[in-house]
Amino acid sequence: MTFSFKTKFNQISDKIKKYNEIRCENTQKYKTLNYILLILFPIFIVCMAEINQFKFVSSFAEFALGRPSILIFNFITAGLLFALLLAIFRKGWIAVSVQSFVYMALSITELFKYGTNGNHLILSDMKLFKSVKSLKSFAYIKITPSLVVYCLIAIAFSVLVFHFNPKIPRNNGVKRFITGAVCSIITICMIVFPGFYEPVYNLFKVDTTAASNAFLLNEKFDNNSMLAFLVETATESFENRLVEPENYNEEYIEEIIDSDINESDDFNGGKKPNVIVIMSESYADFRVFEELNIDDSIYTGFDKACTEGKSGIAITPTYASFTVRSEFELLFGLPVRGLNTPNMPQRELADREQPAFAQYYKNWGYKTAYVHPFQGSFYNRTEVYSDFGFDQMIFHDDIDQVTDFTVPVEHYGTYVDDNTIFNQLIQLINTTDEPMYIHTTTMQNHQPYDQGEDPTDEIGNYLQWVQHTNEGLTTFLDNVKKLDEPTLVFFVGDHFPSLRGETSVYNQLNITGQNCSTLYEQKYFFWSNYGADFSSVPEDKFSFFYVPYIIADIIDAPHDAFIESMDEYLHTIPVYSTDYNDGTPDNENLDILTYDRVVGDVMSPCPIPEEILEASKGE
Repeated sequence: MTFSFKTKFNQISDKIKKYNEIRCENTQKYKTLNYILLILFPIFIVCMAEINQFKFVSSFAEFALGRPSILIFNFITAGLLFALLLAIFRKGWIAVSVQSFVYMALSITELFKYGTNGNHLILSDMKLFKSVKSLKSFAYIKITPSLVVYCLIAIAFSVLVFHFNPKIPRNNGVKRFITGAVCSIITICMIVFPGFYEPVYNLFKVDTTAASNAFLLNEKFDNNSMLAFLVETATESFENRLVEPENYNEEYIEEIIDSDINESDDFNGGKKPNVIVIMSESYADFRVFEELNIDDSIYTGFDKACTEGKSGIAITPTYASFTVRSEFELLFGLPVRGLNTPNMPQRELADREQPAFAQYYKNWGYKTAYVHPFQGSFYNRTEVYSDFGFDQMIFHDDIDQVTDFTVPVEHYGTYVDDNTIFNQLIQLINTTDEPMYIHTTTMQNHQPYDQGEDPTDEIGNYLQWVQHTNEGLTTFLDNVKKLDEPTLVFFVGDHFPSLRGETSVYNQLNITGQNCSTLYEQKYFFWSNYGADFSSVPEDKFSFFYVPYIIADIIDAPHDAFIESMDEYLHTIPVYSTDYNDGTPDNENLDILTYDRVVGDVMSPCPIPEEILEASKGE
């Protein structure tokens, strides 16, 4: 047996050696062909990546004929990357394989992302790569024959190059270094220096329109195609990176928050109510679109709560995805616009104790809890949110069967049933002596929406789940009425749901970047079991980040100069959101306060004791 195995191994080794000798001969024997292969590769891989995300050759051809300058731009950028890879690896087949993998991986990711939520891929989305396990539960992944064919063609080209074995001679080290340096410099200039990239984009007619909302961003994609879109949005992301404001200093902070403090705040004579903030995943009222003829019975529970409490419209900072934008505004009472509206604001935060509103509640004698029925690793919540002042954080990892829930966990569709969340909230209050501040971000209504009588009826399935939420909401509020503790509930959806690309109801409604403001308007309600005074709730629309201050006014909580200042901004700048209205001018004061509290030195009044804040900065 041993001899037989060794013989077989030697035979295979000999065959590999002989084949490599043939490949070495091919390097010199087919010099002209090898040059042609290397020259054609950038054109080939651009076409394959674009055809794959377009799905059809005819669609790609139509774009190429209509926007030839964009195609040329893609060829040139692909050529620069390929030249850089050749300079690094020297062997043609390695450079071809690496670039083929990157381009086809981007193309496939774009195909699935747009097919899942109607939003196109940008390079900053790659920050979620570590959460690929979580993302698998969201995405509609369908392996089609055309996708397989396009990938096989790309692999075949790599195999062809491997066989003929083009490579850069070893004695060309200086040329390789110069080539790599030039390509690197040009790439950096394309991202960093407006004096370089602006004329380049103009020359090739790349659409550089500022995209202030998701629909405008998608329209830019249609004009640029995937590859030019990725390059241009990378430039835009660098241009919009967060930097220290010019006037950021202690004197200016003191000037901004020069407010008289209302010393009379005493929780309405000392009665501290529980505060429950429910941010319901993808919950939205589609009745705003009258042409859809949505049955009112779907929203019975929500409508009843609105009648019993106080309702209105809050402006969410996001649409269809990036829940953490909405969550940031509700947790911190600060606008994501103050951080240049990043998709994932928690990645911008300084690594220290953060003055989120949970810190205020702790100072006011509350116990604080964060509840989210999903993996704590997604968006890195477990680590990042541990600095927000929560005494307890409850997550649920259904994949690894890890849970901190203390009530039975049930599912509705793909995710944890909202009724489980409601039951957990009641139990937290019943088992805690102190008043509680609880923030929960639900998961039940998150996509995919292919579970139901008709898997293709996304909106129908979605509304079925929303109705289930509303039924549970009625039961939950009835249970809150039975509590012997005063309790305030705020309920709002984080954003309208993600729906598939071309077939989504949004396309059927002909929503564009110019008429999409309704999709950033979220109905909310305040509700209490003790007859809370809602007179401080504005009648007009306001941004999500003002909610913590409105709640503080409702419960008559103590104000510091910072809260007092933000109360003033609520009435002077009620809506501060680029996505909803890019016509609202930048407000330096709001931007500086946001930077100060989550990125800077926290020079504004802060609920965190100074010794704890300073100690956390040094960790």
